[in-house]
Amino acid sequence: MQRLFSTFAYGWPGIGLLLQRVLTAMVIVHFGIVHTSETPVFAAVAPQIILGIAGILLLVGLWTPIAGTIVAVSELWIVFSRASDPWAPLILAALGASLAMIGPGALSLDARLFGRKHIKIPQR
Repeated sequence: MQRLFSTFAYGWPGIGLLLQRVLTAMVIVHFGIVHTSETPVFAAVAPQIILGIAGILLLVGLWTPIAGTIVAVSELWIVFSRASDPWAPLILAALGASLAMIGPGALSLDARLFGRKHIKIPQR
């Protein structure tokens, strides 16, 4: 993960990325719950299940580039497979793609697990 991003954004940019991750994940999980409760057919629910898992990963900031890519692809899948209003899935696809490109920020599990580590050398 460290090879994907040179640094993880701190300060206001990090808070902005946290808000983007959390709001995107909340909307994805909300739409997933609403859609899976309305549709009993597995083929129509499969993208929502995939999105729910990716939304949870985005919420905690784990594997953000992978989860953002999955969100973008799944939302585009929804846009092209349904005849309903395409604007909400298109916006969520753009948000997922932007999170995949920008990264998770400092307030994420990715930054904790894969960020730069400070090595303390004991003095004699």
